[in-house]
Amino acid sequence: MVLGAQLILRANALLFDNDGVLVDSHAAVDKAWAILGEEFGLEGFSISNHYGTRAEDLILKLVGEERFEAANNRINELEQSTADQTHPLPGAVELLHSLPAGIWTICTSANSNLGRARIKAAGLPLPEQFVSGDDVENGKPAPDPYLLGAKRLGFDASECIVFEDADAGVKAALAAGAAFVV
Repeated sequence: MVLGAQLILRANALLFDNDGVLVDSHAAVDKAWAILGEEFGLEGFSISNHYGTRAEDLILKLVGEERFEAANNRINELEQSTADQTHPLPGAVELLHSLPAGIWTICTSANSNLGRARIKAAGLPLPEQFVSGDDVENGKPAPDPYLLGAKRLGFDASECIVFEDADAGVKAALAAGAAFVV
């Protein structure tokens, strides 16, 4: 082990997942999905196995087309009602404020309203080129969110470093061809 060693990563842009990377919303998310599970008879379901997956994609798999609209509306209501319980992770606010505009964005699986509410509750700056689950046809683990984030910043994904914490997001970043995934 070399003390004081440095790792230098070169990139033109930074793409951040939100939940679990910049903010902590897991307690609120867990509670909302537990309520949904009780209301829709999803015995034994735990959202923790699905962090990073777009809610609408997961809802469709869990309840099918017949109950999709009701369940999707309910989870949106539950998650929106708990968005104010979101807190920044240590250093996130300072990090984002230290970065020049136009070289970073947030690519979240949350819908636009929920993603923005969590960013606001955590006191994070809203990036100019914010990407939500509403902005893409296919959510994580498909590469679409990170491809769109890079494109909106004017770069190819291969020129970007992605910061991710969920399996679905890591798969999305790798599939997008990100230069490096942290």
